[in-house]
Amino acid sequence: MTPPDPPLSPRVPFNDLGRSALTDTLRAAVEEVIAAGDFIHGRAVNAFERQFAAHNGAAHCVGTSSGTSALQCALAAVGCGPGDEVVTVSATFVATAAAIVHTGAAPVFADIDPATRTIRPDQVRAAISARTRAIVPVHLYGHPADPGELAAIGAEYGIPVVADASHAHGATWEGRPAAQYADVSCFSFYPSKNLGAIGDAGALVTDDPDIARRARALRDHGRQDGEVVTVGHNWRMDTLQAAALGAKLPHLDEWIASRQRAADGYRRLLADTGLALPAGSAEAGHAYHLYVVRHPERDALRAELARHGVDARVHYPRAVHDLAPFRAFRTAPEGLPETEALARQCLSLPLFPGLTGEDIHTVAQAVRAALRTVGGRATASTDPADGTVPAHPHRPTATARN
Repeated sequence: MTPPDPPLSPRVPFNDLGRSALTDTLRAAVEEVIAAGDFIHGRAVNAFERQFAAHNGAAHCVGTSSGTSALQCALAAVGCGPGDEVVTVSATFVATAAAIVHTGAAPVFADIDPATRTIRPDQVRAAISARTRAIVPVHLYGHPADPGELAAIGAEYGIPVVADASHAHGATWEGRPAAQYADVSCFSFYPSKNLGAIGDAGALVTDDPDIARRARALRDHGRQDGEVVTVGHNWRMDTLQAAALGAKLPHLDEWIASRQRAADGYRRLLADTGLALPAGSAEAGHAYHLYVVRHPERDALRAELARHGVDARVHYPRAVHDLAPFRAFRTAPEGLPETEALARQCLSLPLFPGLTGEDIHTVAQAVRAALRTVGGRATASTDPADGTVPAHPHRPTATARN
């Protein structure tokens, strides 16, 4: 029996942070911080907070040590605690639910819309109880979770909306920053995110001065104006990360546009394959942190893509409610069938700023070949890379792991 061909080294990595590294700019920003010895709550933190608030059309930004701490800080700032419930989704990274549990509250999982992969507003309404203290939608993969409808539900019931926007830097809804609709929006700056630091960092943005004031105290050991006013945490953003983020922020819109062009290229080249491609709402400006397709033989498809030199990933292979620490928490009465189907079928294709037309064409050809092997319709490629996805010069590969 002839053994199968060994996997190729990736010709198209899942992510290549080197293509948008801004190495010289980042080095200069970091050296300035080192020279000033300005490492904690430094000037670069204040500057970045002002800039990121403005980018999101928000009055306040509070920098934190990670996206997870931003979520926990925001939830605590709106009053979540023991005995409370928070309506959220199970189709997300585990940090969303973990932040809720760490406040002492209990997550209540609602199902998702299969087209947008985000929380269904009707299930939010059905899940609200007398104990509900917050609603936490997740703008999964970069598609906003109907911010207008969720804001209306929150206002109707007097429940704050705390959006997990860790995938959604640059996402819009009806032409406005998606962050403008929630009471608080929380961001991760993990290096592979649309706006990534050079380590861990996060932030929350809000128009509410009281939420901002409480969040600033909570992130800094409960201190406010020199006095300890509450039991806080050490969730501060360090100045080196703020300096790096401040150097990168002016490029964010350009990088989002590059992601959107890449998504358009995939859509054009894969539309006739029968593969389930991302769909969305007409109101949404998708930030495309990830380009996630669906296939019933996801693992076999991923293995075939690897054999063709394409590094695809899975975000996320198990829904949160199916993880051992979270099985005891309440879910929607009819269960979470769409969430579970997404976990079984989701596959993230390579997508990052600087992905070239040649890269897109290579991935599309590999997908077609893989579909012929694992099952599912695949037709001949009709349109090679033709400038729809502009080419960018390659730089040394630095593949992200998350």
